[in-house]
Amino acid sequence: MARDISVVTLREEDVPDYWYNILPRLPDLPPPLMDERSREVMERVLPTKVLQYESSTREREPIPEELRDIYLSVGRPTPLMRARRLEEYLGGRVRIYNKMEGYTFAGSHKVNSAVAHTYFAKADGAEFVTTETGAGQWGSAVALGAALNRIGAHIFMVAVSYRGKPYRRYAMQMYGAQVHPSPSELTKTGSELLRREPDHPGSLGIAIADAVEYAMEHGGKYVVGSVVNSDIMFKTIAGLEARRQLEIIGEDPDYVIGCVGGGSNYAALAFPFIGEELASGKVRRRYIMVGAEEVPKVTRGDYRYDYPDAYRLLPQLKMYTVGVDYRIPGIYAGGLRYHAVAPTLSLLKSKGYIEGRDYPQDEVMRWAQLYSRIEGYIPAPETAHVFPLIKEIADGVKPGDRKPVILVSFSGHGLLDLGNYAEFFGFR
Repeated sequence: MARDISVVTLREEDVPDYWYNILPRLPDLPPPLMDERSREVMERVLPTKVLQYESSTREREPIPEELRDIYLSVGRPTPLMRARRLEEYLGGRVRIYNKMEGYTFAGSHKVNSAVAHTYFAKADGAEFVTTETGAGQWGSAVALGAALNRIGAHIFMVAVSYRGKPYRRYAMQMYGAQVHPSPSELTKTGSELLRREPDHPGSLGIAIADAVEYAMEHGGKYVVGSVVNSDIMFKTIAGLEARRQLEIIGEDPDYVIGCVGGGSNYAALAFPFIGEELASGKVRRRYIMVGAEEVPKVTRGDYRYDYPDAYRLLPQLKMYTVGVDYRIPGIYAGGLRYHAVAPTLSLLKSKGYIEGRDYPQDEVMRWAQLYSRIEGYIPAPETAHVFPLIKEIADGVKPGDRKPVILVSFSGHGLLDLGNYAEFFGFR
């Protein structure tokens, strides 16, 4: 029987000492990378150990003790918190548990892989890392990871977010990172794009390309913020913690949900659960990933090979995509402004194990404000995309039905997004 507890915490010794690798449990292996030339680029710019993890066949990969100590120093373990007031607002028809990744030092789930990528880049002897960032969550996390691992960082931030989310940029600079708007004058391809369109808003695909090119030209290591297997695997420490926390109170989720930019936030929570079910031969839970309607890859994307970056430097991956050249609007949820879904998530969706929903910005932003007033916690705009789905689930519960348990990847807080909320709501 479930215990009636509002906040579930873990001791330091209960923090996982391994990452979960979904590859051995997939119904099929993800389709291979395309383009051997691009594969050579990956081998040149990715940290050696990170590249090895991409093809690992071990379900459990040990976390180096030194790196586990860093996890403990930046806010792990994070709490599992019941959203009781939201439950009451929805008529008491569901039980909602949020895995609160905003409790980390970087304010989001991104730190879980950022500290690992920068750790392995430093192990390769690199003097600096490069990466892209949309809303700034990933950039902030990489800047933090680089500072803790004593390595430099060049972060290419999508131009519309660089201008619209200055506090994210300031956080990166506080950690010592150099932040550049993307498209960037520092790269050949970025400069060419700016000559054609000086006010280009940028996209994650373009920022990825800027970061990869800069790393290649200047001898750094590129760190991947989403999509690839290794990045998702590093972040599964959150899902493993959540599984243990639910076991402690005797709860078992009926739904596992979360927002999707490239997919690492959601997959990090879902994979330890769905992997266990795939191993048993029966998947009974409902796994639903949520995206932005303005970038409808989750519901209307095509499952095909596409480039992960706009300059076509990296190998093509088979994934749900709206196309690498899709003109993405400058929505406030910058972390969801990516054109495709991670290959592992895409494969599971193509097999029917994972569902998708997309919601429009106006509805999501109003839910974010409502949630802030109900629960007292201001969510990131990306995270807020789960709330319309929770409402749909609650509305589908009939009187007398058992209350389903919803596990949410609460990917980050919105305290550095207040400027965007102010602009949307017209605060003065």
